[in-house]
Amino acid sequence: MLAINNIEVVYDSVILVLRGVSLEVRDGAITTLLGANGAGKTTALKAISGVLRTERGEVTKGTVTFENKRIDGMRPFDVTRLGISQVFEGRRVFEHLTTEENLVAGGHVQREGRRLREGIERVYSYFPLLKARRDQLAGYLSGGEQQMLAIGRALMSDPKVILLDEPSLGLAPMLVEEIFAIVRRLVAEQKLSVLLVEQNASMALTVADHGYVMETGRIVLEGSVATLRENADIREFYLGLNAVGTRKSYRDVKHYKRRKRWLS
Repeated sequence: MLAINNIEVVYDSVILVLRGVSLEVRDGAITTLLGANGAGKTTALKAISGVLRTERGEVTKGTVTFENKRIDGMRPFDVTRLGISQVFEGRRVFEHLTTEENLVAGGHVQREGRRLREGIERVYSYFPLLKARRDQLAGYLSGGEQQMLAIGRALMSDPKVILLDEPSLGLAPMLVEEIFAIVRRLVAEQKLSVLLVEQNASMALTVADHGYVMETGRIVLEGSVATLRENADIREFYLGLNAVGTRKSYRDVKHYKRRKRWLS
């Protein structure tokens, strides 16, 4: 459905961030992209959604295709109309608008009022808390409620693919589990495809179907989540487990060096 094919991304015509990245988002599944801060995960999402251009970035090599149509270089509005929505890191709700006004803003590509109303009711069916807060200013919602609103706003364009960037950031573990359970429901019931960027590797490898690992702008590992969970490098660097499965201290983990073959 969605594929990145050997792309390079450069900011300000100087800074090379992505170095020949290729990955595929599988139809009707959750594909996760793991990696440390600065690895280039968010840049990969922005290369898909088209917002690179607003940050003086561009795809200088390779292609991004959606349903066999090339979309790199398209305007974000046009990418959204094709069926791709991005949920940004940090939620970025419109704080001075109400919950429902945020949802209406997310449905800006809908041409019919009926479809807009249906979209709002669909969001409320998955996030009943938002219905209870429909007239409340979004800036006064809790962090978990704002994350629900950000996902609901993305659903308003009736997307085929959602790009989900760090949804667990700053949330309590119980809220994270609740939000990911809803994401799994959306994939199953709405036939969505999801590209999930997440530093919480344990959670990502629990909810996803397939995964990639990115280091310094390159894809260094790929496989089913079952395969990745058993990979010694993933267990050591991302799950903090040693060879016998016991958890290492953070002080030990942070001094580990990546395998040389990852960066070759």
